[in-house]
Amino acid sequence: MTVPYERPWRGVLVATALPLRDDLSVDHGRYAEHCAWLVENGCDGVVPNGSLGEYQVLTPEERARVVETAVAAVGGDRVMPGVAAYGSAEARRWAEQARDAGCGAVMLLPPNAYRADERSVLAHYAEVARAGVPVVAYNNPIDTKVDLVPELLAKLHGEGHVQAVKEFSGDVRRAYRIAELAPDLDLLVGADDVLLELAVAGAKGWIAGYPNALPGASVRLYRAAVDGDLATARKLYEQLHPLLRWDSQVEFVQAIKLSMDVVGRYGGPCRPPRVPLLPGQRDEVRAATERAVAAGLG
Repeated sequence: MTVPYERPWRGVLVATALPLRDDLSVDHGRYAEHCAWLVENGCDGVVPNGSLGEYQVLTPEERARVVETAVAAVGGDRVMPGVAAYGSAEARRWAEQARDAGCGAVMLLPPNAYRADERSVLAHYAEVARAGVPVVAYNNPIDTKVDLVPELLAKLHGEGHVQAVKEFSGDVRRAYRIAELAPDLDLLVGADDVLLELAVAGAKGWIAGYPNALPGASVRLYRAAVDGDLATARKLYEQLHPLLRWDSQVEFVQAIKLSMDVVGRYGGPCRPPRVPLLPGQRDEVRAATERAVAAGLG
């Protein structure tokens, strides 16, 4: 599949895990290798500096270099960094940094230091859009407590502030409402465990976590789903779903890193404090990953 560079958020974009050394410094060499490996295995691009990239605890210098490393590894048109920040001015500066590094788009959460109302959300996205790089909204009401409902997304798109949305609410019914209100707004799958449902509903892309560990199977699943090959998609989905469903993003991050270790991709330590998986959860992830590898889904 050729990457649609005019809309670089389409296809399978991986929310990349960030490799850290034992002293918790960023291993940029291994990160470049990881980005290249994902593209070589069929992924269309990478999304650095998201939750899996632990952007919240990077220094400004580290955060900028992560973007530059990804661009050098796979090309700017394949890189869509997260530019979330506490304030709109800072988020705009990160969007400008991504633009200057050659990135084709950026991904932006709503304000999350407070429970923003509609007026604040509109102003936030308008400010970051002034950087002149296409913005993909990231709707994660579970963690941010700000819900980009379809009506608000339609306003953001109508004003030209966002071109697509990563939908993480888990409510697949929203796909149809978004299509009614903003038919030209691209819907991107944001939660891995509703991939098939949203692909059937017309999603144009998947910002995915599990390709960090299993890129080949993840890409085959997405391609089959959007192409309407539901027999293939359902079989892959059933095999992978035990790895895709988690009650919290913290558990999901830990599960992905454990799976990466199982398949030899070395997820490495986490810099922010994270609640570790329970022993039963670790066993479940390890067993499910080993089954996937044994079935040729690596």
